[in-house]
Amino acid sequence: MSNYRIRPGDTLSGLAARFGTSVQKLARDNNISNPDLIISGRTLRIGHSGRDSFDAGGGQGLRGGRGVGGGADVGGPMGIAPTGGTATGRRLAEAARAAAMGMGGYNSQGLCATGVSRAIRNSMGIGVSGNGNQIDNNLPRDKFRQVDMSLEDALKIPGLVLTWESTSTRLGSIYGHTAVTLGDGHSSASDFIERNTTNNGRSGFKVFMPIE
Repeated sequence: MSNYRIRPGDTLSGLAARFGTSVQKLARDNNISNPDLIISGRTLRIGHSGRDSFDAGGGQGLRGGRGVGGGADVGGPMGIAPTGGTATGRRLAEAARAAAMGMGGYNSQGLCATGVSRAIRNSMGIGVSGNGNQIDNNLPRDKFRQVDMSLEDALKIPGLVLTWESTSTRLGSIYGHTAVTLGDGHSSASDFIERNTTNNGRSGFKVFMPIE
């Protein structure tokens, strides 16, 4: 949860799309009775992404909460692959986006590690198993290297594998979360596209970069 000061011209629907949430959630979290009327200068509490996704491994994922719904696609206009980063990273980002759109779209299915593993296999031909907080140990070190990088910086580079040891949900505290950056500065993909990836409620963050 973070705060945002309303500016002239802002609308609740526009802010919901911008922050990857819904008008209903913003109105509920801020006790707004009329969603068509917000006042410049006031502060909104912004809840980013519903619940975290997780995976029990072995393809037998546990169903988590609903992720962020609706909104524009990611990866640039018409879903074009992100620019910047390495060629391998761009391929992995596009494969992650495709895997997510083929599984949950913008809604978590509770199969984050399955989505990430599918993206790695489809783009790099590598099989990686484990749940959200095990994938980091199972990434082949001749193909991935761990890098010391903030989430903010990582999200600007396509094709980085993100892992968290634990999330704020009950099952997420056991299985963690993993995703691949899409390179647009805010989104990541696993079994669904999370349009506003944050560390909120998540711990044990690590970043892994494909080796060319």
